[in-house]
Amino acid sequence: MTKRLLAILAAGLAPAALLVSAVQPSAAAQPTVVRTDGGLVQSTAVGDALVYNGIPYAAPPVGPLRWKAPQPAKPWDGVRQSKISNPCPQQANPEVPDGASTEDCLYLNVTTPAAKSTKPRGVVVWIPGGGFFSGAGYNYGASRLVTRGDVIVVTINYRLGIFGFFGYPGLPGSGTYGLQDQQAALRWVQRNARAFGGDPRNVTVAGESAGGMSVCAQLTSPTATGLFAKAIMQSGSCDFNWADNSQYPGQAADSPFIPVSRVQANGKEWAESNKDKLGCKPGQSTLACLQTAKSDVLVEDTLQFTQVGYGGTATMPLSPAKALKAGLFHRVPIISGNNHDEAAAWLVAFGDVTADSYPQLVINMVGTQQAPKILREYPLNRYESAAAAWTAVTTDRIWSCTQVASDQHAARRVPVYAYEFADKHSPLAADGLGAIHAAELPYLFGLGGYDFPFPEPQQRLSNQMIDYWTAFARTGNPNGHDRPHWSPTTSRTVTGLSLAPTDQTGIQPVNLSTEHHCGFWAGIS
Repeated sequence: MTKRLLAILAAGLAPAALLVSAVQPSAAAQPTVVRTDGGLVQSTAVGDALVYNGIPYAAPPVGPLRWKAPQPAKPWDGVRQSKISNPCPQQANPEVPDGASTEDCLYLNVTTPAAKSTKPRGVVVWIPGGGFFSGAGYNYGASRLVTRGDVIVVTINYRLGIFGFFGYPGLPGSGTYGLQDQQAALRWVQRNARAFGGDPRNVTVAGESAGGMSVCAQLTSPTATGLFAKAIMQSGSCDFNWADNSQYPGQAADSPFIPVSRVQANGKEWAESNKDKLGCKPGQSTLACLQTAKSDVLVEDTLQFTQVGYGGTATMPLSPAKALKAGLFHRVPIISGNNHDEAAAWLVAFGDVTADSYPQLVINMVGTQQAPKILREYPLNRYESAAAAWTAVTTDRIWSCTQVASDQHAARRVPVYAYEFADKHSPLAADGLGAIHAAELPYLFGLGGYDFPFPEPQQRLSNQMIDYWTAFARTGNPNGHDRPHWSPTTSRTVTGLSLAPTDQTGIQPVNLSTEHHCGFWAGIS
């Protein structure tokens, strides 16, 4: 299972939930019925939590609503039972093993403590990761998060790949439909939080990987004004980008955020070369043909559309990186961080990294002029292996220092609590790979209906992380008893907490700018 997960992660399908076994309802809590603005919904009891699965937050984006802004969901009669919804269309991956092609997928899931509260609870809205082309909200079980942290958690689906980020000349909203869905879910929370005992004025938007990048995009989106009061970005930021050949051999340097004109040009080029496949009729406009194409045909090429478009749209008028640097973002407290060994999840793409191949990998990434500088900064004799050296180079260049850059920009104006997840033995990582991409997720969530059994040091770390995250969601400050103090970073040198169990280093302060050579990388073009 772990080897398969790592192979998928290396292919870009991250984060991946392990679909093991469904959590069985417990008799500890009794199902309840809640009235939303669309109708009545009934919960399922999971331990001491109540779960309301499969609530529509927008109309099915099918037919004439494909590649349109999300529209209001149609109200229903009777009581809607808690039921796993359709995932949004995507190719087969560990979270959705059979893939999916049903476009009726704009659903969310609400998890609340079963115990009543005398005051409204904070609400966490979780945006799943998955490279903007995979993932599903129902794979993130939040029962432990809500019962220990006394918060409400909402996990969402949003349009992915070609359905969420396609563009075409003259098509309004090109490259932003997935982000618009996320905002529609946040608006649903604003309207319905009180019905579940939540406080619409105390909403935290959170996500990991593509979800973290989405959170940063929402921080800079004018149309997200007033939809959240705090933000959590895990392994994803406004400044995220990669160099040539740094994630996979043959991959060109790029970013998840690109000009909408480029999104539209890509869409036009693809559509014009696939008219036969799409079933276009003689004399039919390309856009009209696209609107009626079968979803399973579109899914075949969904991986060609995984970048968010900015410029010329109300949702994303500017590059998120430029907007954040210019201070054009919502003034809310932020938790932001990475995993210590993010890029180890992509090692399999490079085969057997050796002392002989390591210098060439660096040359392929930055060219012959810059490579000697990197080889001096990351000499092989400093690492356990050539693979470990390459992991450090690519983790720092792609993940850590782009996150640090966003932290620096944001910290000039709001509190930013920076962190690094550093447990070397997460259940999502094979031995020797360390704290890879997505390795922190089981410390916060059950994945695919499965809660990992932790040994005591890891269980304590999980509890402390949940306490940090949920205290932040409730108050904007992650601190409290039974865990080390966490100070917000400065805008010059990014410092925070290293999160590791007590049988390793424990939780301790860390200078993220220094540890990941971010000053050095700032001078590498």
